[in-house]
Amino acid sequence: VQLQASGGGLVQSGGSLRLSCLHSGVTFSTYTVAWFRQDPGKEREFVAAFGWRYARTNYADSVKGRFTISRNNAKNTVYLQMNSLTPEDTTHYYCALREGEVPYTTARHFPHWGQGTLVTVSS
Repeated sequence: VQLQASGGGLVQSGGSLRLSCLHSGVTFSTYTVAWFRQDPGKEREFVAAFGWRYARTNYADSVKGRFTISRNNAKNTVYLQMNSLTPEDTTHYYCALREGEVPYTTARHFPHWGQGTLVTVSS
């Protein structure tokens, strides 16, 4: 399984960004793609998840109403649309994948990870 995250950048407070997570090599009949974020020295924090087969979504309370996770089947890509960004959203964002669609929200349940993409929100 390979994951490639992209789309990070610099944006002003109140602005928007869309992150993309391209995945390949997946042979599971059902799986979940999730976004986490992590500040240096801290644990990875769950942001949102998308269950591929049943299209169920799950969000952290801190991003509900601002972030939307979605997919493009044909492109094997999961997107994270981030609106109303604040400086508190500044950090590295990672996409991850696990077999199955149990709504886990802890990083240890996800064995496959992409590289991080940096989101910086200026005040």
